[in-house]
Amino acid sequence: MTRRRAYADTPFGQVHYAEEGAGTAIVMLHQAPRSLDEFAEVQRELVPEFRTIAVDMPGFGASYHVPAPQTIESMSRGVIALLDSLNIENAVLLGHHTGAAVALDVAATEPERVGVLALSSMPWLGPERRARDHSVGLDIVERREDGSHLMKLWSLRQPHYPAGRPDLLDRFMHDALVPGLDPAEGHRACDRYVMEERIGLVRCPTLVLTGGADPFAAPAVPHILDGLTGAACVEQVTIDTAMIPAMEQRPETVAHHVREFVNRVRAR
Repeated sequence: MTRRRAYADTPFGQVHYAEEGAGTAIVMLHQAPRSLDEFAEVQRELVPEFRTIAVDMPGFGASYHVPAPQTIESMSRGVIALLDSLNIENAVLLGHHTGAAVALDVAATEPERVGVLALSSMPWLGPERRARDHSVGLDIVERREDGSHLMKLWSLRQPHYPAGRPDLLDRFMHDALVPGLDPAEGHRACDRYVMEERIGLVRCPTLVLTGGADPFAAPAVPHILDGLTGAACVEQVTIDTAMIPAMEQRPETVAHHVREFVNRVRAR
């Protein structure tokens, strides 16, 4: 089976996804403001063993538009509606950065639908995050007639991407410049999310993947591990050189850890 793109009809609008493989479903949720393209390499690594479904989350890529203010909860509802549309009763969820927060909310909202949760470089969205200055940060740029905001958008991301890989920044820019998309709005959705009230509702086995060279990931790990009080089991793995684009930078390693964790859970 080759990678197939399609649209799923939901009560909120159409959700765009790319599917490949067969077996246990792994639903992949990207960081903001990316798209399902973020998982192209990880899908290829997992296809021999799993049914992989990479999703343009609601509000991103070619999925239905979500007006500001966006919320993690609205994205989560859209993902649950996608599972309904595809008749997926139980899935593995793999989320990266913002997508990890959405995956967590799906698992907290409908625990019976999520067999395994893989949280990659998930930020800790507690009161400290909500109290910070939200006028500055990643992907916050003001559009300018001379196009200089494009260079600023690139330069804000560049320190967090591996040297010698402008192709990865090209892919980021492609997704960030989708018409009508504010590249920072997904981060603001994270700013609004009260994670400390939701994380304890997760019941399934959970893998916490951490990018060792991702400055947003490592500080969050202690809070995440402390918060997963209801999970059946929790494992934490650090991928030493992984930066913000871990899914594209280290796809073989990401896929290895997800595959091994799912197989260990199955064997119990």
